Order: sequence, then structure tokens, then C-alpha cells
Amino acid sequence: MKIKGILGVLIAMLLYLAIPAEAFASNYPGYIYSYDKEAHPSPLPYASSRTFDGKQLKVGAFRSPNDIFIDKDGALYIADTGNHRIIIIDQETEQARVIDSFQNNGTEDHFNEPQGVFVDPENGHIFVADTLNRRIVELTKDGSLVNTVEEPKSSLIRTNFQFAPIKLVLDKAKRMYVVSKGAYEGLMEFDGDGKFVGFIGTNRVKFNPVDLLWKRISTEEQREQMVLFVPLEFNNVDIDEHGFMYTTTSEVGSNELVKRLNPSGVDILRREGFHPPKGDIQITQTGSVKGGSTFIDVVSERAGIYNALDFKRGRIFSYDKDGHLLYQFGGIGSQLGRFKAPSALDSFEDNIYVSDRMLGTITVFEPTVYGKAVRKAVTSHYDGNMEQAAEAWNETLRLNRNNEIAYIGLGKALLKQDRYAEAMAHFELGNNRSYYSEAFKRNRELWLERNFGYMAGAIALAAAAYMFVRKRFRTATAVHYTEMGIWKNPFYTAIHPFNGFWEMKYEQKGKVGIAFGILLGLFVAIILKRQFSGFIVNYNDVSEFNSFNELKFVVIPFLLWCVANWSLTTLMEGEGSFKDIIMATGYALLPLIIVYLPQLALSHVVTAEESSFYYLLNTVAVLWSLWLLFVGTMTVHQYTPGKTIVTMLLTIVMIGIILFLSLLLFSVMQQMLSFAISIYNEIIFRM
Repeated sequence: MKIKGILGVLIAMLLYLAIPAEAFASNYPGYIYSYDKEAHPSPLPYASSRTFDGKQLKVGAFRSPNDIFIDKDGALYIADTGNHRIIIIDQETEQARVIDSFQNNGTEDHFNEPQGVFVDPENGHIFVADTLNRRIVELTKDGSLVNTVEEPKSSLIRTNFQFAPIKLVLDKAKRMYVVSKGAYEGLMEFDGDGKFVGFIGTNRVKFNPVDLLWKRISTEEQREQMVLFVPLEFNNVDIDEHGFMYTTTSEVGSNELVKRLNPSGVDILRREGFHPPKGDIQITQTGSVKGGSTFIDVVSERAGIYNALDFKRGRIFSYDKDGHLLYQFGGIGSQLGRFKAPSALDSFEDNIYVSDRMLGTITVFEPTVYGKAVRKAVTSHYDGNMEQAAEAWNETLRLNRNNEIAYIGLGKALLKQDRYAEAMAHFELGNNRSYYSEAFKRNRELWLERNFGYMAGAIALAAAAYMFVRKRFRTATAVHYTEMGIWKNPFYTAIHPFNGFWEMKYEQKGKVGIAFGILLGLFVAIILKRQFSGFIVNYNDVSEFNSFNELKFVVIPFLLWCVANWSLTTLMEGEGSFKDIIMATGYALLPLIIVYLPQLALSHVVTAEESSFYYLLNTVAVLWSLWLLFVGTMTVHQYTPGKTIVTMLLTIVMIGIILFLSLLLFSVMQQMLSFAISIYNEIIFRM
């Protein structure tokens, strides 16, 4: 028994060692948001490889590191705010250098809580946002002073504004864009000589309509005491390889937490994903961490990928150039790969660096197998290598079948290879209707090209058959006259409503059974339309579709209309009986069936650009039914047109009253039942 136990332990240890290290890289789950806003499980895209602090680098503990920057050679710059210094780390040699002072006109000068750092990729000059000294400091690589940009003076700046730079970037033309505390006018732009030019990228003013109303009706003294409607200021900025600036704003509930500004300050960020690039979609409104994400930093990478840091939950969200969420990782906690108070992030090659101002650490994340597959797919597609992109997306799907973006990416690759039918299938799995429409359009053109001759022959044959049948029908009707029967009356009424409803009521050609049959047919047509319409126009979740639930949306409105109309018209000298109202209402619903069935077929042959014709048929069906309901109500009750309109409007009001009384009765009955149960329980308890 002892030998078996020892063997068991050895086998367990071997199995433990055989498991890849990535499986133990983190002990928290990954997720990705789907089209329907559900957080589906996902492999982690990044794993923390190491964490280091100032003590390990032998420069003393970091205190509130508020910004990090990595230059083109991989050197890491840290704005160690609490220690009033800049740390430069050569990652190859792991040697750290400290800049905490510099010579300024022959005297020693110091930083005062610098919160931002940026390095010019061309000459290596270091730009420091020296926050409490209210200036920008430009230094050479060795720490010698080049220039300082002091608080600007301009008529464009309000009188009570105090320059307090916290972040900055430099473009290829040496223009400097600065985020300053309290600068709600936008980014501050300085030219190559450090002269203030103006503000760009001002956020739009957000206000509560109720507050605006109060401002309108308040006195001047009261308005002075109210909060001003001002735009929210930016809290960070980054610049990509093309010179476009990414900014973040800490605005609650906004869809524009991240912006991509061109040199004119216009937001050109693409938001074509399932959801806006704003971090977490599923959020709670209670507890210690409530509400949406709060982005405090953003960094752009090649191929249009950008990463945003959420301070509230410590997560990094990565998006592609179209705004699709690729993955997320990180979090608040004490485990490896989590943070206490994340403050900044940057990337180098495939790694992502995140600073924690509370712990005074820098955490390095490396992509996992899953993260490498996603990144390779996005970059390969961006570079035009469709075969490599397809391979990477297939690898992504092998690791995560919940990744709808992978289906879209693979569909794009198939589309480039002219494999339209396969592309359509993948776009449908990825819930992307725009690309599906493009693939369908090309596939339809290809099909028409291949089958044009057969279609022309079929159309010619159908036209000949139609002419033959029409000629025979004309000959037959010329000899024999057939009176419009009961079963044909609904269709005749749909085309000739005045005669049809007259015959229905006064010539006894209407049947209640036929009216309910039309109602049943409408129920079936609605189910078919909702469940089997083409993907481009069908936004219903088929997996959650319940046919019997649809019955109440057809039968209950029908019965409510009939009861309410009968209740009103008995008081308004209407001649129609309850039976007449049921028949008139039922017959008026026939156009919905007539239109819905061909509309269902049309939904499978139209593209997104042509879908307006599909929705036009909806409007035609509803207007046609309303017209029949108007004529039917007027005919069966023998009302004038004006009185008919008033009656129909009052019927809608009566439906509201009936619903209110029904809910009130239900509430009273529920309370009475609850009271009776309480009395019963009390009696049982005392017995």
C-alpha cells in the first residue's frame, strides 16, 4: 500500500509538471462580450510575466508612479511623481538611471510631482509634465536642459485658468499637445518653439435637461450659484504612428470615453463594433464598484489596435481599428497580474506594461497562445496577408469558440478569397450584417451570372402561362358570371373595402369563423417572419424565441380593440353588433398576411442597401390594415368619416382604461389573497 501511495504522488507530480505554465499564469477568469451583451468565457490573452519596483532596481521605492513611456529602443521611462523624479530603465541591462535635477541657467532645478513623460522618437529628447511647477521641461538624453514651456499667456485662455500639465505628446512636426488640469476647452497645442497656439478637440457639453430648465427660469443671482455647464476635460493622451491622437475622458455613462483626434481636433474613432469602446458593458449600479468603466490611459499599437486602462476595475480593454473588443485582462486584487490602483500603461513589441501607483510597481504582461493568435490575425489582416490571417483566426476559434470577432475576421479573409458562401456563414456566426450583406451581394451576382439563361427561360415560360390562363379566364367569365362567395369575400374586401364591408354586414357574407381564421393566419405569419426572415433584417434571438408568447401580442390586442370599440359604440349610437366588430376587425388584418408572406421571401434576397424596400412593405401593410379598419368601422356603425376617426381614437383611450382597471383589479386580488394566506397561517400557528 505504501508503494502504491508513493507511485500515486509521483504520478501526480509528473502530471503537474506536464501542464503548461500558462495554465497557472493567472487564477481569474477571462471573458469577452458577445453581440447580445453577454460576458462569455474566454481564455486569458495576456499573463503577467514579472513585476518589479524601485527597490529591485536599486533606486529606492517608487512613490505614486503616474506615467510610463517606452521609447523605440525599449527603454522604459517612469514619472515617479511622489519622489519628484524621472526613472529611465534599460531593459536589456536592467540598469536604472535617475533624473531628479538639472542645471537651469547655472542653478540646480528640480521637478515638483511630475505626472507625465514623453520621448521624442527622432532625437530622444525627454519631455516632462512638471505638474506643480506648472511647466513643460525638455531635456536631452543625458538630462541636460533644452527648454522649458512656462504657463502660456493668450486671449484664448480664461483669466482664472492655471496651467498644470499632466500628460503630453509630440507629433512629427514638433507640435506639442498637452493635457492640463482644468483645461475643459480641450488639448492645449504648442508649436515647435513652445508658443501656445490654441485648444483642439473640445468635448461636447453634457447637461441634464431639468437643470437647463431651472437655469432658464432662475434669476441672475440664482444662476450664478448654480453649477456651470462645461465640457469634461481629457485625462490622458497618446499619439499613434500616423499622427492621430487617442484621448480618454472620465465621463460616466458616455459612449465616447476614447477618442481618436486628427490634427484639427475632429474625432475620427471608428465605433463599428457590437458595443461602443467603453470597457465593461454589463455593470452593476450598487456596491462599492458600480457604474461603467473609468478610462485613465490609452496606448495605440500597430494595425490600429489600442488598449485602454480602466482605473475602476483595473482591467485593460483592447480594441481593433473598427472598435471591436478583442480581449480584456487584469483586475483589482492582490494576485499576480492584478492591481491596487493602476495609473498608466504602455506597450513595446507584444508586451504591455502597467504601473500601480499604490503598490509602486510595474507589471509586465506577455501574450498567451490565445493572445498571440488574436494579435497575429489582426495584424496579418491589416498587412493584407489574408491566408495568414485566416490561419490565425482559425487558431483563435480553436481556442475560443465564443469569439465572434474571430468569425468576422475569418469571414473577411474568405471574402478576399472570393469564397462568398463560406464568408456569409462566418459573418452570420459573427453577427455582422454589413459584411454579410457585402458577401451576399457578390454571391448573388455570381449566381445570376451563372444562371441568367435559365432564369430568362423560366420568366418567358411563366409569362406565356400567365397569358394563356388569363385568356381562358376572360373567355370563361364572359360566358358565366360567378357571384363573390363567403370565402372570397375577405380578399374582395381588401381590394374593395366599401362594397366588401357592406356585403359582409348587410348581405350576410361575413363569418366570425373566417375572422378568427385570419387572426390565426396572422399569428402564424408573424411567427414565420420573426423566426425565418433573412439574417440581414432579422434581429431576433431565435434561441429565446417562444411562439406561444407571440400569441398574446396578437390575440389580446384584437380582443381589447373589439371590446373597447363595442363598449364605446353602444353609447355613440353605433349600429354594429359585437359580432360585426369582430368580423370587421378580423377582415382588416388580412393585408398583414398578404404582405408578410412575400416579405418573408424578399428578406432572403435583399442586401442591407436594399432593405429599405423590405421595411417599406411593413409600412404598406400597416397603412392598408388601418385603412380597412377605418372603412369597416365606418360601414358597420354607419358613421361619418369624422365620427369614425374620433371613435377610433377614443377606442385607444378605452383600451388604456381597461388595462389600468385590469391591473388595479389584479393588484387588489393579489393583496386580498395575501391577506387570506396570512390569516390562514396565523390560525394554523395558533392552533
